[in-house]
Amino acid sequence: MKARLAELSRYVSGANFESLSRKDPLARLTPFGWRGALVFIFAFCLISFLLCGYFIAYWRNADMDFMVVYSALSLNDGAKRAFFDHPAYWTIVSVEFWFRLLHQLHLLDEWALSAIPTDGQRFEAAMTSVVRTGRIVAFATSGACILAFAFLAKKIVRDRRIATCGVFAFAMSGGVQMHLRILRSEMIAACFCVIALMLLLIVARRGTLLRPAALAVAGWLCMLGLENKVQAILLIAAMPALLMPFGGSASASVTFWTSGPHAWLTAAATAIVAAGAAAAAWPLVSQGLDPAAAAAAGFHPLLLGRFGAYQALLLGWILGCMAAFALVWRVSAPETLAAMSALVAGAALGLMALYVQYDPRDVVIILNPIEQMLKYAQTSEAGGQLGSPVSLILSGLLGVLRRYTFVLFSSPRPTVFLTWLIIPGIVYAWRQGMHQVAVQATFLMLAAVAIDAMGVRRGLKLEYFVFTDPLIIIAGLLLLDRAKDLWLHPWTFNIGAMLIALHVAIGQAEPVKIAFKAKGPENICEWSPEYLPQLSLPWCGPPVSALLVPPGRYSHGQPNSGTEAK
Repeated sequence: MKARLAELSRYVSGANFESLSRKDPLARLTPFGWRGALVFIFAFCLISFLLCGYFIAYWRNADMDFMVVYSALSLNDGAKRAFFDHPAYWTIVSVEFWFRLLHQLHLLDEWALSAIPTDGQRFEAAMTSVVRTGRIVAFATSGACILAFAFLAKKIVRDRRIATCGVFAFAMSGGVQMHLRILRSEMIAACFCVIALMLLLIVARRGTLLRPAALAVAGWLCMLGLENKVQAILLIAAMPALLMPFGGSASASVTFWTSGPHAWLTAAATAIVAAGAAAAAWPLVSQGLDPAAAAAAGFHPLLLGRFGAYQALLLGWILGCMAAFALVWRVSAPETLAAMSALVAGAALGLMALYVQYDPRDVVIILNPIEQMLKYAQTSEAGGQLGSPVSLILSGLLGVLRRYTFVLFSSPRPTVFLTWLIIPGIVYAWRQGMHQVAVQATFLMLAAVAIDAMGVRRGLKLEYFVFTDPLIIIAGLLLLDRAKDLWLHPWTFNIGAMLIALHVAIGQAEPVKIAFKAKGPENICEWSPEYLPQLSLPWCGPPVSALLVPPGRYSHGQPNSGTEAK
């Protein structure tokens, strides 16, 4: 063991690089280096996107592609969008802006709903053009998320080779590979929240002068993520607990925050800014929690018979965990107050971003995320009602454990194979005396299991993996970064090569399956009257939807059984 550590030390210092690179498994697993690996990942993703995304039939992934594109086209016509379930706020805004920009550059004629022809051949050509144009946004969004993950992963772990492995696992995960070719709301939501989490993990480890600013950015990102997909609330609620074991001796406040009146003056100024931002955002909060507006959306109070109760508890949970972190890891009171104020200010600014494309229905959904999620939770077969909380939790945990075995419940999710190594890796780290990293990985894995257990009620679809796969990957990065004695183990290269092959093969399974399936577009007719009220689909007959659901009016009833997008 000592000989391997000595050999590894010589590698890190640069000695005998060529001879050791032939022996070192991590060097063999990352032959292209850091930049070369990123180029390879993006080239692979681009080829996969073109073959199994861009060039497939425009109606192949129509549920969200059509809904997002329709809403963007409708907004460019000056009307309101029709899709509000997720609510996919930034997805639709980005596609709307992209269409308008290309139209101004004379690169897209079909930029608004009125520009879509109604006759068969022209309709096919126009919809093919507009859906493919929208899918470019999906690819660009996923690419930006991969780059952000790569930048922050390099800050979390010390070895670029380990960071490279993590970026590859993230980019080739089933969720990311699916999202880079279709327009859905989960990618942006998960990306914003995961970036916020990784940023907080970095600043939790070491005190800096600008740490409160990082809290402001994190609060802003989390609110933007929630605006795109209400399921982001689960990851947001888990973040305060996840950060607790990431403190250390270097987490204590720097001198600026511990001495002199300037620390309290800065904290007071930050609190004033937060109060101003909160006051500016308060009209949106009061509108979203208004009982009449919430009841019109089909919501019912979940706690204490009033709307806003659990939202207040969530805020208290976040601030309480921040105070606990400060006590445990010696963060000064002025910095803690400044960090809390910065977090509130960032979240308020994120909420006010709804004014970019304002619609009161968005506000109600975003301020009541749990109610929106419960509207579409699967009901029991017996009574059509949700089961008891205990039975829901147990069934969710059982469903997650079955999926993590892959044998009992297979899925296009290669990240489950990482859990087979992470769980024994946690035990190994604990037995080797690396207690803190073992606890960190355990917290991340427990959060992933808990969030996935909630998703089991919705079938834990492939698209939801982007919320929890990063947690599993980060846990693996942390363990591998500390377990240096395993870097030169004879099995490391074989296991790593097998994981790479599994990620490539399983991550591409679902895109290839969708590209070659023979099913036609007829099922779109089941939900098009509600979500595409003014778009005449040739295979659905005349557009009677305008009589069923007036333009801009959202039906708050139960979802159609054939709609997968919800």
